[in-house]
Amino acid sequence: MSVKWYEKSGDLGDIVVSTRIRLARNLEQYPFPSRLNAEQRKVINSLFEDAMKKGNSTIANDFDFISLEELNPFEARSMAERHLISPEFAARPEGHGVILNKDNSIALMLCEEDHLRLQVLSPGLALNEAYELAEKIESLLSETLNFAFSQRYGYLTECPTNLGTGLRASVMLHLPALEQVGGIQSLSKTLSKVGFTLRGTYGENSGALGALYQLSNQLSLGIDEYTALDNLKGITHQVIEQEKAAREKLDEMAIWDKVFRSYGILKNARILSSKEFFEHISNIRLGISMGIISDISIETVNVLSNDMQAATLISRYDEAKDSANRDILRAKLVRESLK
Repeated sequence: MSVKWYEKSGDLGDIVVSTRIRLARNLEQYPFPSRLNAEQRKVINSLFEDAMKKGNSTIANDFDFISLEELNPFEARSMAERHLISPEFAARPEGHGVILNKDNSIALMLCEEDHLRLQVLSPGLALNEAYELAEKIESLLSETLNFAFSQRYGYLTECPTNLGTGLRASVMLHLPALEQVGGIQSLSKTLSKVGFTLRGTYGENSGALGALYQLSNQLSLGIDEYTALDNLKGITHQVIEQEKAAREKLDEMAIWDKVFRSYGILKNARILSSKEFFEHISNIRLGISMGIISDISIETVNVLSNDMQAATLISRYDEAKDSANRDILRAKLVRESLK
């Protein structure tokens, strides 16, 4: 079994959990997905699958095509929980497919809002590296497919906010101190004034699980990709410094107490809800970052955060279908991981 991307920790991995690059593209000879029926979407799925298989690159052999219609609802929701697809995409399986690589770092959503949503995930802060991989995959597809492009507007997308580069770059940040001191709302307002957005764990209109927030660019028209990435990188470092400053203002003994209470609960609990798990694993991540805990790795925290949500557990364990059994199973798996 291949090691998944989230089983690693990258640059500044204690605060920057992950980097995501997403490119939106559409085939020039077809209407946007909102005007296609399920059968037409399947035709486009096949075009992308064939383009990937026939691509002149060894990387093409690392991918599998997954039809969402062939998944049960929990498997689709699990993919959304693990950020491989959007929740909206998971809820509408008809004519939708995903091309996914073995370590789950690259996912091609087919016929979501656009014909192609090409996504690359990487641990830590790795904006340029993730973009260069996404560009490599796009070039592979461009060997046989023609993407809709305008000399005036750049890549054509269903939503005007994605015109231009079609690039959405984001970083997942762990911001427990800013959350605790009530600084998230003011930070979000400040960021929106300079072309960035701060959202919950699963994007627009979502809450923050375990103090995890998505910071992303808003501008894709009139700016080139590397400038957008550099701007986001600079803002990310500023937010990190604000989080560190907020941590300095917290009562030290209260933080130690909170971290070790969570440490004790996760190592000994026999029943653990999803909400309680994310609250305590957030405290463990904070404890590791601040040097309070040394016998649990960030990699372990990443894996648990990825694997302990409801649909993911249900898709892997039959007993997890019952909510009471699922909370017992979650506690058992967490205890075993933290031994």
